[in-house]
Amino acid sequence: MRSLVVAGALATGMALFLIILVLVVIGGSGSGRPTPGVPGVVCAPPGIDASELVEGFGPEQVSNAGLIVATGAEMGVPSRGMVIAVATAMQESVLKNYANSTVPESLQHPHEAVGSDHDSVGLFQQREAGWGDVATRMDPRQSARLFYDALLEVPGWETMPLTRAAQLVQVSAFPDAYAKWEQPAATLVGALEGVICGPGTGGGNLPPADPQIQRVIDRAMAQQGQPYVWAGGDANGPTLGGFDCSGLMVYAFAGIGVGVPHQTQAIWAAFQPAITDPAALAPGDMVLFSSNGQAGGIHHVGLYLGNGQMLHAPQTGDVVKVEPDIWSNPYYSAGFIGAVRATNPTAA
Repeated sequence: MRSLVVAGALATGMALFLIILVLVVIGGSGSGRPTPGVPGVVCAPPGIDASELVEGFGPEQVSNAGLIVATGAEMGVPSRGMVIAVATAMQESVLKNYANSTVPESLQHPHEAVGSDHDSVGLFQQREAGWGDVATRMDPRQSARLFYDALLEVPGWETMPLTRAAQLVQVSAFPDAYAKWEQPAATLVGALEGVICGPGTGGGNLPPADPQIQRVIDRAMAQQGQPYVWAGGDANGPTLGGFDCSGLMVYAFAGIGVGVPHQTQAIWAAFQPAITDPAALAPGDMVLFSSNGQAGGIHHVGLYLGNGQMLHAPQTGDVVKVEPDIWSNPYYSAGFIGAVRATNPTAA
């Protein structure tokens, strides 16, 4: 028993050492001061330990995320690419380096878990066909490099929804599953890169996603691809064959027991006070758009995902999808009147 306790303490100590080492590698050339926020990365609260930032991911897993981020930094990959990589590894392996019981050689390499899915191994569950030998795939840095090499070959990956970019690399049977990890991955990458929340941070002063809000986002993101149908959608899902913009909000928030009106102007009225500063928006806010800058002209609503991204049901002939950057889109940036927060304690 004593030897097990000692071994456990050593393992925890090594994981913490790796996190510190990774942070030094990433930020060693800087002054040690918080760096400003960067597009595509959610900043982290100052003074927080990265290993305590995302629920369910301990020091060992955060250390693996740090290796992914450090590899991206060495390759000159933009922060958005690091977020995609970390979110992919969260989905594929919960950031654990997996060996495979059907691949005996993998068991000879350092690992934190053992799976049995085909011949998939490592943080990204890469298979021999198309990805390379076992030793490379079992090395966190080398497997991350393989992922980045493939991602960088995808034309336009920088502006794609995370789910699509990850899917084009991984060819997963469950492409929509990556969506739920975007906010935790962005928060973790922000912390590992030293992007600290504060005045002037470009990514917005966003804390880690609240579990309730994450449930709202996951519920809504799962509806991607549903057709736009005027008056469609209720608390139980699509109706009349799909969703309209406010019907999608009704469904998303029903998952946490919050009733949302099925009409955009009523949504605006129900959850005052409004948030009119884009920098103050948080994931899960409902962003509204007006044709004349007045409440009476409000005609559209979407679910804010952070970093300028919005999930919405746009119009007839289109489907529920992610708008990658509403602030660089003249139609949305000019029409933005404000946002409301359904979990606001002062909301009606």
